[in-house]
Amino acid sequence: MKKIFFIFILLLLGCSEDNNESNPDYTWDIDKQGIPKFVNVNYIELNKISQISKFRSSVGHDYSDNYEQCRSMKHYFQPYGDINWGTVKIYSPISGTITRAEQEWAGTKLEIESSKYPAFRFQIFHINLEQPLEVNDKVTEGDYLGTHISNDTYSDVSVIVNDPAKQGRFVSWFYVITDQVFEEYIERGAITREDFIISKELRDANPLDCNNFGLDDPLEKWFILEVPIK
Repeated sequence: MKKIFFIFILLLLGCSEDNNESNPDYTWDIDKQGIPKFVNVNYIELNKISQISKFRSSVGHDYSDNYEQCRSMKHYFQPYGDINWGTVKIYSPISGTITRAEQEWAGTKLEIESSKYPAFRFQIFHINLEQPLEVNDKVTEGDYLGTHISNDTYSDVSVIVNDPAKQGRFVSWFYVITDQVFEEYIERGAITREDFIISKELRDANPLDCNNFGLDDPLEKWFILEVPIK
């Protein structure tokens, strides 16, 4: 009898795992559902940032998904040159679960799965962690994670959506932040979210050479922020 009960429990656990994997919350069709604006916290100290690379720019290296190729589908945040970049604070933009914690050539890359929208994952690169974080650790919106690693590289952030075809799809950070958060960028000279985005159509009309990434790109790579009012 005990053996039968044990097998029954195992079957229940197995069903629970299967249900989790097929849970529609873990996928999101941005073409049909749009992109929710749910991020209430800037991941970085914006007052220390001088410029931000545009989504689909030619800054850095090719960082594209299965839907687009040969473009940088993330944002680089460049601090002012007269400060120590290693003092720029990094925060968790969402509440969620650590799904990756990888040592990079400079600092740690974290990937956080949103608890509110589990189909959305956020990657923050080159962090000097305040304390060790591991896969399955929980973080809360606004948690202090550490600082940017150093002047050796920019800070960068990407947003990945698990689409119904089970392929990761990149969207811009500026499409998921709330209007309240975007106000901080308006105060620094932005007018619309599109100021930080090169459209797919414009990028396709001005393709990049992935063997010489960024060379001879006619499109503006950066949005330069106005100096913050002190």
